Amino acid sequence: MHYNRLLIAIISLFVFSPVFAQTKLSKKQLMQERIQLMQTIDSLKQFIEAQTVEATQEVEEAENCSEINYAGSEEFSGVEPGSNPDSLLTEWYNQKKVSFSDTDIMNLDSIKYTSNIPDAVYMERINRINSYIPLHFNDIIKNHIIYYTDKMPERARHILGLCEYYMPIIEEIFDYYGLPKELKAVAIIESALNPTATSRVGAKGMWQFMYNTARQYNLKITSYVDERMDVVKSCHAAAKYLRDSYTIFGDWSLAISSYNCGIGNVNKAIRRAGSREFWDIYRYLPRETRGYVPSFVAALYLMHYYKDHGIIPAQLEMPPHVDTFQIKKNLHFEQISKVVGVPIEEIKTYNTQYIENIIPGNESGYILRLPYKYTNRFIDMEDSVYRYKDSVYFNAVTKKSIKESASGNRVHVVKRGETLGHIAMKYRVSVANLKRWNNLRSNNIRIGQRLRIYGGAAPAKSSASSSSSSSSASTTKSGGYQWYTIKKNDTLSGIADKFPGVSLNDILKLNGFTTRTKIYPGKRIKIKKL
Repeated sequence: MHYNRLLIAIISLFVFSPVFAQTKLSKKQLMQERIQLMQTIDSLKQFIEAQTVEATQEVEEAENCSEINYAGSEEFSGVEPGSNPDSLLTEWYNQKKVSFSDTDIMNLDSIKYTSNIPDAVYMERINRINSYIPLHFNDIIKNHIIYYTDKMPERARHILGLCEYYMPIIEEIFDYYGLPKELKAVAIIESALNPTATSRVGAKGMWQFMYNTARQYNLKITSYVDERMDVVKSCHAAAKYLRDSYTIFGDWSLAISSYNCGIGNVNKAIRRAGSREFWDIYRYLPRETRGYVPSFVAALYLMHYYKDHGIIPAQLEMPPHVDTFQIKKNLHFEQISKVVGVPIEEIKTYNTQYIENIIPGNESGYILRLPYKYTNRFIDMEDSVYRYKDSVYFNAVTKKSIKESASGNRVHVVKRGETLGHIAMKYRVSVANLKRWNNLRSNNIRIGQRLRIYGGAAPAKSSASSSSSSSSASTTKSGGYQWYTIKKNDTLSGIADKFPGVSLNDILKLNGFTTRTKIYPGKRIKIKKL
């Protein structure tokens, strides 16, 4: 905003005006000066209003795209190493520089790429893709296809190499939810299939969930576990989000767009365009979202026709089979590595959700994934694995920290440049609570200091039993229905996930709700017929 112009105008108005220069003027001259002043003020008002509208639109587009982050505008996030800097995948991403820069994605609307391939060939190939989701072709999509197939050959090779390992996992999960398997391409445009991807705005994992959205879809996030980086669990959450979004819009292009910028922004674009067709609302979507569906089509095209463009998938060292073990005791990666002989890097690669190389099995049942060649040895040596230096890896301080984390409390380690205000904003708590929880008398904090975070609210004073009683009291039965009392931060999709066999659409129909219906804490809603 050009505030310098505004400042100069105001100074000119009050300093150089004869009225304020104390010159003697006639009544007629004073009236003329008054008219000129009023005209100047009106012009300033119009200028301020215009600048405010422009700034508001820019802020909306920038901020509202952070519900579920688009990795295309965050350097594909694979890109920035996640919480496991030594993992094979993270090392590979760092070495290969697999990323889409902001400029690449943001300028695809303004950059015109050319290709020797006729449009008719592109159209024929797209039509041959056996897709339940309608795939269109136009100049915008052509531009994205050329970018994916011709402008990033090395990145495309390595993404295709990862597809061989991850796509069967994603397809199986999407099949479980009855979703079109083509939606697997969303993971490519979100993170380039990097399970430890971390964006600058805090979105994490292969599916780039923001903190609040992840919690709504029952992904656990503590000081020791971040299930946004669990390939399987985050994929289940992504499937639920896409399913819920399709229930709302009844259109896959709109549902895919909402994965980037949120349901609210897509609804806003629909209202502005007066249409529910994607290409009608295209220019009303946030700038970062407009390229999301074209990138989706381009990613699908790449997976089907990479051979026609001379692209050879990279040969990556991924195991043909991984076995899963239920862990019911605290377990450190180094215990596994020392006793079973699995390199730490391999453990991290297949267990990316564990932040501190610790599986907090004592507090809740968690899983361990290992390449099959270590399966028999882990089974034979399991008791020895748990006993190996257990008093060293799990001393009283560590055990207490794990227990607090499992109860919903988190520990934040202060990093360089952070302030209490920054940390409070990150966890959506107040500075006053941060100080009270950590017995701080001032706002001064030091690098490496550990701060306790109590789940976005002050610690509950009631006992665990009363808390459990309150939770069970939120569900009742009467009138032939099961009822649920809405709590703070509840969402309809999140409530549906709490009840097996209940979908978002079921709740909407039972209660006569629409997708725009607002819900409030304390309101009782029907869940299902008894």
